Formats: sequence, structure tokens, C-alpha cells
Amino acid sequence: MENPYLIPQRVRAALRALDLRPTRGMGQNFLIDPLALDAIVQAAELTPDDLVVEVGPGLGVLTWELVRVAHQVVAVELDRRLAARLHEEFPTAPLRIIQADVLRTPPATILDDLVPPYKLVANLPYAITAPVLRHFLEGQPAPDLIVVLVQWEVAERICAQPGDLSVLAHAVQIYTEPEIIARVPASSFHPAPAVDSAILRMRRRPQLAVAVDDVAALFRIIKAGFLQPRKQLGNALPGGLAAIGGGMPRDVVVAVLHQVGIDPMRRAETLTLAEWAAIYQALPH
Repeated sequence: MENPYLIPQRVRAALRALDLRPTRGMGQNFLIDPLALDAIVQAAELTPDDLVVEVGPGLGVLTWELVRVAHQVVAVELDRRLAARLHEEFPTAPLRIIQADVLRTPPATILDDLVPPYKLVANLPYAITAPVLRHFLEGQPAPDLIVVLVQWEVAERICAQPGDLSVLAHAVQIYTEPEIIARVPASSFHPAPAVDSAILRMRRRPQLAVAVDDVAALFRIIKAGFLQPRKQLGNALPGGLAAIGGGMPRDVVVAVLHQVGIDPMRRAETLTLAEWAAIYQALPH
């Protein structure tokens, strides 16, 4: 059966009925491309046993596909009007709707009495992509699989290799193995955003990519190194550590870099997670 929520005319009519004008601030770009939708569902590898969390279900375009296959779907929607409409549109579906700010709602609260494992599948608002990913990856319980529509450039940053790495790439890659599944043109949405999107899949690692005793402390070091990304690490890292209240003499930092085999003339974006972990473990605590 064809997804009724994909018809562009129906999307526009629903928005008019709700007196809802999609806003850039809330990232309300509604998917109207059946090929992109099918690619998302295929990438999520859904089965009748799956528990799925959807963030920002909007008009229910993706929701309709999820409830057809999954055992249970939990949809978290910020907009009260959209949440109320979802209750009306899916009265008998295996769907639990939570009207809330997802970033203020821990994963354990979202799941409530439902038992993991679960998958996160969503067309994420551009403005909250990174915070939402961190919210679920760092939260408990974390999803086994994440499939999301995100801005193309953000997907590239997340999947980057040494030489073009960022704090966001490390924050995702320490927990998951990310891959871009497909490019989705701006014309696949209503209203069309200014840029293309990507279907991004992140499969959770059985263990962290690097063995550290404190992930938050590791990322304080990484963030310090990226505060001045155009500077050489021998200068950037001491300055960054001082800026976050963990300052130490430059000669100490440079000595640590030499100790772990890292040239102080390198820049932050060239370092791997393993190299950041080595710096973290060697720096005086």
C-alpha cells in the first residue's frame, strides 16, 4: 500500500489545516520523496521484533513506514499540534507518542517500560542533529543502530578520516561505525532546504573505539585541542587546556606529545582517536 503521507498535496493540506508554517528554527522540512523514504527503511534493517524511537515525526511520513514493520515505535515530537495530529492519524498503530523536547528527555524516560535493544530512526531537524546524536550515544540505554537524515555536510564531517576530523566525528566514531548510505536532494523535502541531505547509518560498536576510563575527560582534551584548530598542536593544546581551566606549561604538553610519538607541529584534525587517547593517558591528571 502506498504511503498516504508522502503525497505533496496532502502534506500541504495538512500544514494548512494545522495553520502550521514550517520554520527554519525548528528544522521542519517534511520528506516527500518515496525513494528516499524507502532507502531509510532499508538502511534501518527493520524486523517485526524491533523497538524503534523516532525523533521529530512531524506529519507521520516516516512513522507510517515504521509502524508497518516494527513491533513498537516511540515517537518524540516537540510541536503540540503535530503530536495531537499523530494521535488522530494512528489511533490503533503500535505507536507511543511523547510530546516533549527530546534533548530534555533521557533515553530511559523515552523508553519507559519498554525493554531495549532499540533503533533510532529519524529525519532530524538540522539545527539539533549533533545534540540529538550525542544525547542518544552518550545516554543510557543507547541505540544499537541509528539511521537518520542529516545535512550532507554534517554526514561528511561525521564520516571523515584523519586529516579532516572534528570533535563531532570523534564523538560519533568512538561509539559507532558511521557510513553514508545515500544522498538525498533538497527537492525531496517540503519546503526544500538550502542544501542536500544524507541518509547516515551508525552501527554501535561492541566496545568503545579506544579504551579510556573516562570518555568525558578524554573529550575535554580533544575539545581543548580543537579550540584553535589552525594552530599547531604544540601551541593549540596548551592554550585550549588553559581556556577550559586545565592549563599546564607548554613544555609539559610538548614533552607529552613527543612521549606518545606525536609531532607537535601537527594540527588537531590530523589526529586519530587512538592518538587523542594516548595524549589523555599521558597528560598529568
